[in-house]
Amino acid sequence: MITSEQTRQAVLLEPGRLEMRQVRPPRPGPGELVLQVKCAMTCGTDLKAYRRGHPMWPVPTPFGHEFAGIVAEVGPGVDTFRPGDELMAAPTAPCGECFFCRRGQENLCAQTMEKMVLGAYADYLLVGAHVVGRNAFRKPPELSFEEAALLEPLACVVHAQSLACPAASESVLIIGAGPFGLLHMLLLRARGVREITVAGRGAQRLEWARQLGADLVVDVTQAAAERMISSLNDGYGPDLVIECTGQVSGWTDAVARVRRGGRVVFFGGCPLNTSIALDTRRMHYDNLTLLSPFHYRPVDVEQAYELLCRGTVSAARIVTARRPLSELGSIFEMLQSGTVLKCAVIP
Repeated sequence: MITSEQTRQAVLLEPGRLEMRQVRPPRPGPGELVLQVKCAMTCGTDLKAYRRGHPMWPVPTPFGHEFAGIVAEVGPGVDTFRPGDELMAAPTAPCGECFFCRRGQENLCAQTMEKMVLGAYADYLLVGAHVVGRNAFRKPPELSFEEAALLEPLACVVHAQSLACPAASESVLIIGAGPFGLLHMLLLRARGVREITVAGRGAQRLEWARQLGADLVVDVTQAAAERMISSLNDGYGPDLVIECTGQVSGWTDAVARVRRGGRVVFFGGCPLNTSIALDTRRMHYDNLTLLSPFHYRPVDVEQAYELLCRGTVSAARIVTARRPLSELGSIFEMLQSGTVLKCAVIP
């Protein structure tokens, strides 16, 4: 039961401007629940929205979408959860009926973005009926709220790798040593992939990649980077390249690095109105496969949930800072400086 008359809610007013507002606590409608947020996790998408806005999040908007907490109230018709339950959820869910849902492409359902649960940087969060009914789960007692809050990013990684189909015998190159790049690495390692190389920039991030288990770490600013990457896989080049920078140069580089007959995953979303040039001869005669996964499906969320609950992927290893909600402004300054991978925001 919520007893406070005023609670905190972070709002993104425009790129670069956050405001912590005092608001009336939400009340659940039919099928909905209100979550007392115990941990909200920073995200690269949040950082991009903070820097330059987001085409699917008109401002001003409640901010934050990776979360876990305790059920405070449930609305009429909710019988799968009750107050006091510890809960983890993805912030979106498909309609299950549209053109894309009927074809197993629920990640493309319009409802996923139109009804995304936003506002996790807060004391309390209203979780919509579509999410409660499809992509919300009880958190096991042994799983921390920090780990549980990583359900959504891990589901994105699971979806991408389900398309890429990495094999244990393969050599994989990850371009980008940020949170998603290292989360990809952790899942690849859990799947027994033979050789995982992380290429990126920034001494601290590259050191985190080493600590988390990369077989080879390449500083792309160094002269030896080209030689190190071209020598992978006995000189043939990586079987699979996963691009996680969200930069046009990263996309171009990914195509250049993959071996003949290899696969490229364009995981990082680039800025609007950008494009890359493809060498059609290389694309055709080198038999390349280019994949561009977006978001996740319920099956990916369920798999991510199982991976976290079983401890198969220790996703919380990418959390390198913890700060109170009151310091959200300085948290985003840290994220912009690149000195933090992911920060757990604690109300």
